[in-house]
Amino acid sequence: MLTIHHLSASQSDRIVWLAEELGIPYHLKWYNRDADGLAPADYRELHPAASAPIISDGDTVLCESQAIVEYIIQRYGNGRMAIAADQPEYPDYLYWMCFAGSLLATISANIVYKGCALESDMAKLHGRLMADRETRYLAHMNQRLGTVPFLAGETFTGADIMNFFNLSTMPAYGGPSLEPYPSITAYADRISHRPAYRKAMAIAGPGAPQPAEN
Repeated sequence: MLTIHHLSASQSDRIVWLAEELGIPYHLKWYNRDADGLAPADYRELHPAASAPIISDGDTVLCESQAIVEYIIQRYGNGRMAIAADQPEYPDYLYWMCFAGSLLATISANIVYKGCALESDMAKLHGRLMADRETRYLAHMNQRLGTVPFLAGETFTGADIMNFFNLSTMPAYGGPSLEPYPSITAYADRISHRPAYRKAMAIAGPGAPQPAEN
């Protein structure tokens, strides 16, 4: 059976959400962070990268959200929640799948720069670059969601799964407010009411309690 190794307060909650959307069986193994906020030793032993999420499936141990989302969609979902390569919306699906990582990296860097006393000219330049890029990325997403209901077009896909962490969780950790982006705000509200999303967040979201049996 597919095992989702869930590190508390991490991006691995999106994999639980994906499994719930697809209605596939899985085992959730929970790992609490150490006192220093880092992953515990048994989690770090799972994969050399030791980032979240990680899944195991038989002898396969896979890291990286995009790889995991594609693996589960193709291996267990028979292509559901993806756009086939011969479909017109495939380029949009591919683009927004990749966009999620770039947006997360930009938001994360901007949080760091905003929290630091930037003294060198180079640090100040990078701080301005990250702030500008964050604004442009979010304006771009807002424009897109003003024309279509989901990032890949008319269909809810893995691209929405990939991007939503940036909109739902990152603001609570110092990320940008969505208030200036009405189309993103409306989209986030729609997504947050999906039954599978609500179930996944109750099981593995940032405020979810660790299950008694793990």
